[in-house]
Formats: sequence, structure tokens, C-alpha cells
Amino acid sequence: MQLDNIQVRVISDGSYLLDGGLVYGQIPKVVWEKDSKPDRQNRVRLGLNCLLIQTPDRNILVDTGVGARHPERNKELYGLSSSKLLRNLRANGLTVRDIDTVVLTCLHFDHAGGITRLDRQGNVIPTFPNATIMVQRSAFERLQVPNERTIVSTGYTAKEDFELIEENEKLLLLDGDTEIAPGINTVVTDGPADGHQSLLIDLGSEKIAYLSDLVPTPSHVNLPYITAYDRRPDSTLEQKRRFLDRIEREGWLMVFSHGYTHVAAYLERHRDRLTLRPVPTV
Repeated sequence: MQLDNIQVRVISDGSYLLDGGLVYGQIPKVVWEKDSKPDRQNRVRLGLNCLLIQTPDRNILVDTGVGARHPERNKELYGLSSSKLLRNLRANGLTVRDIDTVVLTCLHFDHAGGITRLDRQGNVIPTFPNATIMVQRSAFERLQVPNERTIVSTGYTAKEDFELIEENEKLLLLDGDTEIAPGINTVVTDGPADGHQSLLIDLGSEKIAYLSDLVPTPSHVNLPYITAYDRRPDSTLEQKRRFLDRIEREGWLMVFSHGYTHVAAYLERHRDRLTLRPVPTV
């Protein structure tokens, strides 16, 4: 979408498979499988959707997908193939050196796994060498003291990766809601995880909401649909209620971080029932 002098694109890192019970939380399988057909291992396919925001003087990437550094056990567990993010960036005329800002909505492996990669000698290096990596301080602090539950959600996002970014003086810790650029703001929505943040682009005539894991798929527009990963489900519920009301009322375009069949849509009400009007992203 072209917003005045800002271009916003969805950049995909491909897709992965995740257990349907984790994705839909307390919603019974007989309900959610009508929208998401699981495989024989009860996994549903999810998109790995990132945002590329190009202003006249900056290239901002929101989230980095899973990246390419996968332990063998996770390749099978999550049905991972090769990372597609860098290839899709090149298809839009950009290299990793052209990205000067990376905003991570959370530090789960499917959002932050791509911040590092291996060079030809097998050394771990920052994927985006010229980029400042923006993370909420509370998310970074949680990464330093993981417990058995948070390890499951962060997966193989290693705190050593962030230490490498920090050593290169490229890590910027945010304290609360932050204006990244004029009309582009991060908003703390920490129901899903400590320091989870959503991204709102409000340029007056056009508005885009990337709520990340707060509303990861079109199905999660339904208020009770909350993942089993969420750290504070009741907070997620109230944050969803507040944001979805605003999105419907003000006509925002929603981009779903894990939407697979549908990636972006407008939220509309017909006869007191909320519906989605999908928008093509290609």
C-alpha cells in the first residue's frame, strides 16, 4: 500500500506448522478445524509475515521470521524449510544492508529468529549489519531470565544472538510506546508476552494495524481465540477488545503476522456481526 510518501509491503518468510491446540487455546478442535484443517500431527499451517515500511529516508523491517538457523529437531517439529525473507527482500530491490531499522514485536522464534545468520565460514553474524534493532526493554530482560514456559515460546531465539547485536551497539531498548517515524508507532500490548508490541501506521487517510501475536490470524479476531502461549490471556482479551473496536470504528487495515490464506483484511460489521473483507497483498 502506498500511503502518501510511504510504501508498506508484506514480506513473507514462508510458513511453518504449529500444533492447533497451541494456536487456538481453549477453543475446541471441532470448532477451529472448520477454518484450519490440521495435518495428521494436529498441526496447522501459519504464515510468517513481516512488514517492510519504506519512507523517503529509511527502510524499516518489522519482524524477521524464523531465519535460517534451525536445529534439526525443529525442522521436523515445525515443518521448516529454507528461509524466504532475504529472497523476498531482494525481489523488492533491497539487500540486507539497505535495512536500517528492525522492529521486533516480540522475541518468539517465529518473529525474531532471523536477526542473525551464518556467514560462509559458519560464523554467526547479524543479518542486517546496518540496522538498529528495536526491542522493548521488558522483552529483552525476560530473555535474560527464561523459565521453562518462556523457553517453549522463544524456541531457539538465543540470548547470545542479542548479545551479539548489543556488542555491535545496534540494540535499542524501548521503554513503552514509541514513535518510530512520523505516523508510525509501536504500542505495548503485553498480553501475549512480556514486552510484546504492536505497530500502528496512522497517516490520516490510511491506517494499518500490525497487532502481531495479539491477533495473529484472521480467526483470532474472535475474542475467545487466544493462543496457549499467551502470558496473560485476560490482558490479551481486553487489549483485543479495545483495539478491534477502534479498528472497526476507524476503518484500519489489519495485517496478520501469521495469516496464511488471508494476510490482510478490513474489519466490518454486518447485521451486528463482525466480518473480514480480505485484501490481496500481491
